[in-house]
Amino acid sequence: MSNAIKDLAAGTAGGIAQVLVGQPFDIVKVRMQTSAKGTYSGMLHCAGGILKNEGPLAFYKGTLTPLLGIGVCVSIQFGVLEYAKRIFTAQNLARGEGGEEGKMLGGGQLVIAGVAAGLANGVVSGPVEHIRIRLQTQSNTNPMYKGPFNAMKQIVSQHGIAGLFKGQAVTFLREATGYGVYFLAYEKLVQREMTQKGIRRDQINPMNSVLYGATAGYALWAVIYPIDMIKSRMQTDGFTPSTGQKYASARDCVRKVWRTEGIGAFTRGLGPTLIRSPFANGATFLGFEMASRLLYS
Repeated sequence: MSNAIKDLAAGTAGGIAQVLVGQPFDIVKVRMQTSAKGTYSGMLHCAGGILKNEGPLAFYKGTLTPLLGIGVCVSIQFGVLEYAKRIFTAQNLARGEGGEEGKMLGGGQLVIAGVAAGLANGVVSGPVEHIRIRLQTQSNTNPMYKGPFNAMKQIVSQHGIAGLFKGQAVTFLREATGYGVYFLAYEKLVQREMTQKGIRRDQINPMNSVLYGATAGYALWAVIYPIDMIKSRMQTDGFTPSTGQKYASARDCVRKVWRTEGIGAFTRGLGPTLIRSPFANGATFLGFEMASRLLYS
């Protein structure tokens, strides 16, 4: 099995772990991001309303799409990241940098690797998250879509393939910015422990992988949350003026939200995100690291 296949398989394991742990928090975040001002008094009010009106299974509404899609997305993230790291490692060895094996990458190298991973991921995550958000925010009593495949079929038939990629530009911005910071934070924490203790990567305590993943997750959301809110608004907006389109572009969305709802709208739903982040991102890196150890042993 090639290194690339191993990295993709390990990334898939991390992605599945992320979805199973983070999905209930994600639906609360999306509902709060896309609702009108004053709909919910807070995270608990939103979660309580979902539980009361739609039942406990509603917290996993639209899970099939991310379970399949995010597994692929995280697989791509780690596949591209590790490929870029191998390229930089070879360059370091040729220059006599990065330690004995050239694997101690610099901050700039890690940011570039993370940005590349984010952009590659964005090609898939854009339509996957678009479908998920449509399912998460549709009416429970009179749903427009029967499921993810029905949603894709309807959108493509009515708006073409481009309809699936609604909000794609802001998705690329979010992914490139976020994952540059995300993987920089995680890899630097891993490097720090390896250097201080004189150990190999596969000797790091798994619980530290969870801790470092949680820290990386907070770094990611600190940078991208307002961008993510705009993405959610764009991906729940109508496709045309006749179907309730409010925003002509991402820039138009920023202007209108700022003018009508104020700066607070850009952080609405941050509570469930901050609670979700350490669990989902810790699970992601734990899943990846454990799968990698198994595959590379």
